[in-house]
Amino acid sequence: MTFKVRYSYLPQQFDDQAISEILEELRLFVPTGDFTLGKPVAEFERRFAELMGVKHAIGVGSGTDALKLPLKALGIGHGDEVITTANTFIATVGAINEIGARPVFVDCDDSFCMDVDQVEAAITPRTKAIMPVQFTGYMTDMRKLMPIAEKHGLPVVEDACQGILADIEGKRSGTWGIAGGFSLHPLKNLNVWADGGVVVTNDDAMNEKLRLLRNHGLKNRDEVAILGYNSRLDSVQAVVGNWLIGQTHDIADKRIANAEYYDRGLGEIPQIRIPPRPADCKRVYHLYIVFAEDRDALLQYCLDAGIEAKVHYPIPLYQQEGLKHLGYKAGDFPVTDRHAREIITFPADQHLTREQQDYVIDTVRRFYATR
Repeated sequence: MTFKVRYSYLPQQFDDQAISEILEELRLFVPTGDFTLGKPVAEFERRFAELMGVKHAIGVGSGTDALKLPLKALGIGHGDEVITTANTFIATVGAINEIGARPVFVDCDDSFCMDVDQVEAAITPRTKAIMPVQFTGYMTDMRKLMPIAEKHGLPVVEDACQGILADIEGKRSGTWGIAGGFSLHPLKNLNVWADGGVVVTNDDAMNEKLRLLRNHGLKNRDEVAILGYNSRLDSVQAVVGNWLIGQTHDIADKRIANAEYYDRGLGEIPQIRIPPRPADCKRVYHLYIVFAEDRDALLQYCLDAGIEAKVHYPIPLYQQEGLKHLGYKAGDFPVTDRHAREIITFPADQHLTREQQDYVIDTVRRFYATR
């Protein structure tokens, strides 16, 4: 089916002109043979650190690794617990699981992020870290979370994979805890042509440990300091990242403008509820999500009308088959459950036209007018 309002914007982002420019950069790069932790990676790390206003940025193999490696660097492992949110993508839990730790969920609120008021009740003697998720481009209330973490002596590693350039009172997503992990997956706001990730930190010891962990624990070609992983940001992907990183602010601004336009139009429809939009929080809308009455029927109506709407996510993560061993049961996280029933995601990327957005708004209005 050809959608009038598609979800993936990659053919527009990487159009013929963009491809030509990137391939020219690659043509110049390939003869260097600098394929493993090459100069493009170092350049991308420098530019990413400047973008985020931090001392260190470490390129790794994926967004999942950008979460796993800081936990590993903190010495977290088997028998330990990491508190995170029940409403997230599986990669958050996958990163915790990979190091042998146990994810402990708390519910979300209508920002789609962790309900910080529930965190303290989830802390046990086995808790070794907290991993808030800056889900959809919103931010967890880090002003409330950080004092709780400090009170209990718990490091915070942010899952900021969807939150590049989001902030609270000007302090950016990923920069509140000891480390923050970002994804460069093709559908992220800053993306490359495959998997990739970045960890940011202001902690020198964390930076040194991460650089060892991502590259087999090698101090140099001949000396192994620790046992590590093979999780290096590919130099070829760094070339793509360097081509795009200068557009990151503009991408965020356009997504924010598109979200505001949707809010005005969809907000006039009584059956649609716009999530809270606190003025002191900058949201970057990796996902544009609203609450909708009769959501499943609306979703199908939109799909039939050529709008590639989605649901993030129709089955709560804690109820998935692969997580049954955690022992949670249906109803343990009622807000997450409600979101699974009520939320709908509309395309809101930087390449959408106003005509496409008007079509989405008019389609939603027509759906409820016929009910």
